[in-house]
Amino acid sequence: MNATENYSIRVEPTQNSRLSQVDFDNLKFGKILSDHMLVADYDDGEWKDVSIVPYGDISFSPSMSALHYGQAIFEGIKAYKFADGTVSIFRPDRNWERFNKSAARLQMPEVPEEIFMDGLNKLLDIDRNWVPAKEGSSLYIRPFMFATEAALGVHPSKSYKFIIITGPVGAYYSKPISLKVETYYTRAAEGGVGFSKNAGNYALSLYPTQLANDEGYDQIMWTDASEHKYIEEAGTANLIFRIGDTIITPHGDTILHGVTRRTIMELAEKWGYKTEQRKVSVQELIDGIKAGTVTEAFAAGTAATITDISRIGFEGQDYNLPPVEGREFSNKVLHYLNELRYGKVADPFGWNYLVK
Repeated sequence: MNATENYSIRVEPTQNSRLSQVDFDNLKFGKILSDHMLVADYDDGEWKDVSIVPYGDISFSPSMSALHYGQAIFEGIKAYKFADGTVSIFRPDRNWERFNKSAARLQMPEVPEEIFMDGLNKLLDIDRNWVPAKEGSSLYIRPFMFATEAALGVHPSKSYKFIIITGPVGAYYSKPISLKVETYYTRAAEGGVGFSKNAGNYALSLYPTQLANDEGYDQIMWTDASEHKYIEEAGTANLIFRIGDTIITPHGDTILHGVTRRTIMELAEKWGYKTEQRKVSVQELIDGIKAGTVTEAFAAGTAATITDISRIGFEGQDYNLPPVEGREFSNKVLHYLNELRYGKVADPFGWNYLVK
């Protein structure tokens, strides 16, 4: 089903493109935004006014519900440019599915596939020249939705705004990272919203992350809320370990169901690795590092892609992992994903969504 069959997308091209001002050889993550954005409004039980307009500020009421009661969700997706100029978005259908799961948990309306997917296609077709051609760079895509009802009172908003903005980016992390195991502050509890990509999950991470930064660590390794015994995820990404010959990732409803994590685990199974999605205790990880059975540890996410972990701090002591260059699995999967996403190898999975 095409968006134009049910949702007429109005297009207002920019008269002042900023493309010529961009230094594509020096891209800082999240600092540069493309010329256009997709905007849609929800009111009276339906989506309406789907438009692609020049990127710019929007106005809102000080009593807007999202500012007071936190109904705000988002996604992160990336698009890549092949050598022949083709623009490809990596697995956006999975992000659309996860976006709507987040919406349901926060009592927000689902965004129809015709608006999300076809709107995304049309937006990137218009701004295709913003997709970097340099390997290691990509176009970061940020779909988000927030409550817009101008009224105080704790209840689901009656109106919402859905927006997609994009921007060219380089690497989120430029080197392997260090993590501090967090044993006091909590990211999410069972029955909560840990699996959803909502703004509040990131707001509460800022203070403990700063404390970890002050101690010389790049990020936090979150643990469970009840005992702080089990590993959950890193500050901005899922976690994956190689313990013995098994590729293992923590799993549960407190953990974001990452598209990159899912992709990596699917590849591991296809390549014949043993895989497990289960609870991983901090003690199991530390004992494995000391015994030499934990040979690989990395963060996985849309922004982070695959970022190796160099050391882990726990209870005042650092535990160093093996050198990155000797890590068989993470290097293999990163190389393969780069080849796949830049169109250098065939796509047997149908993961590349080609912009038409």
